[in-house]
Amino acid sequence: MRRPDRQFRHGRPRHPGPAPHQRHLGACPTPDLRSPPVTSFATGRMLLTPTDRHGPARAKRLRKLDLGERPDASYDNFDAFADKVAEVTATPFSMVNFIDENRQFFAGLHTPAGNRGGQDLGSAAARSNRSSRYMARDHGYCPHVLVRRKALVLDDVCDYPRFAGNPVVDDIGIRSYLGAPLIDRTGIALGTVCAVDTVPRPWGRAGLDTIKSLAHELVRQIDDREGHRTV
Repeated sequence: MRRPDRQFRHGRPRHPGPAPHQRHLGACPTPDLRSPPVTSFATGRMLLTPTDRHGPARAKRLRKLDLGERPDASYDNFDAFADKVAEVTATPFSMVNFIDENRQFFAGLHTPAGNRGGQDLGSAAARSNRSSRYMARDHGYCPHVLVRRKALVLDDVCDYPRFAGNPVVDDIGIRSYLGAPLIDRTGIALGTVCAVDTVPRPWGRAGLDTIKSLAHELVRQIDDREGHRTV
């Protein structure tokens, strides 16, 4: 078995990351206008969220699992799991994100100030939804993880034209992303678990292995939760 990278050994990274006053870099640098465009501005296809053909089945499954809202105290477990993800990856933000046909819902949320309402996520979520536990379906990178059904590692979102133009870059200041799908026992991708930072992060193979392991752990908890509800 491959030994884990020292950066993520013993459940927390070797380096805690930049100091709070160094953590926000803002929007991606303006591209060199002398260079040929990488994205088609006529269609904007590189910036669009990929088509989700399994949206109806996912929404039905989420309703059956009673996920997508916060009906009871059991959701505190998702917040606790988001805290764990943030600790392991040393990131200021982490989420357990369930995605239906119309929106994203942060059932688990960790922010630097510990604000569970998510106000620290910035203006994008607050403007586009009544509650900042929700985010528009075409914002962020979790919808891409959901459709591709594979983990996504972005050391610096500004390095990828497809992702650099996402609204969360300018509105929230996201510069790096690490996420994996939550594929339940029926084979449906319910959502994602992810960690994000406001500075570039060299996640490496250790980061990929870590987020995939965390996703598998959470899926087991969701399956167990369903089993207890049906007993």
